[in-house]
Amino acid sequence: MFDYLKGCLAFFDQAKVVLDVGGVAYRLQIPVRSYAELPPLGSSLQLFSSLVVREDAQMLFGFLEQKERDLFELLISLSGVGPKTALTLIGHVSYEDFYRAISESNSVLLSKIPGIGKKTSERLVIEMKDKLKILDKSYPLPPEAHNRTASDAIFALTNLGYPAFEAQKAVKAALIKGGKSADTSLIISLALREKRQTKK
Repeated sequence: MFDYLKGCLAFFDQAKVVLDVGGVAYRLQIPVRSYAELPPLGSSLQLFSSLVVREDAQMLFGFLEQKERDLFELLISLSGVGPKTALTLIGHVSYEDFYRAISESNSVLLSKIPGIGKKTSERLVIEMKDKLKILDKSYPLPPEAHNRTASDAIFALTNLGYPAFEAQKAVKAALIKGGKSADTSLIISLALREKRQTKK
């Protein structure tokens, strides 16, 4: 119904935004990751939108990037995956890391996301394999994004108990410091150091 909405950011919290579009206020649920990327109140903002209509509710979801919105709609097309689960996935793992987790059958990374258990993550890997072709046609990852070192480092950190989103942030910062030639063990060490410094 709506491809995107563009207006004045009237309100936001970690779960939703209110967008004033020509005097009409639209409330959109957003992924938790988007909260930190929102501009100040009163700023102009464009969100790619998805309207989910249920018997008892009409819910509007907003995304900063079109590929996130399209991934959300692919996820909710799967049996047993509702909007809440899809939004949680996108809120805790980036598009690139989700893509790699599916292509590498890394259900363990997905199972570390709050509310996503072992069975759900394994089913996601199986059912999303074919859907990757759709995503790859629209939003192919650049060659450097297929970084096995990064995937292995994120996998290691999540096994140490770090939330998936925090592990991604630490590894990305470590990759910048370590450079493209850094091996997995160096990236893990730098990422752990990054986490310790963040906690101080």
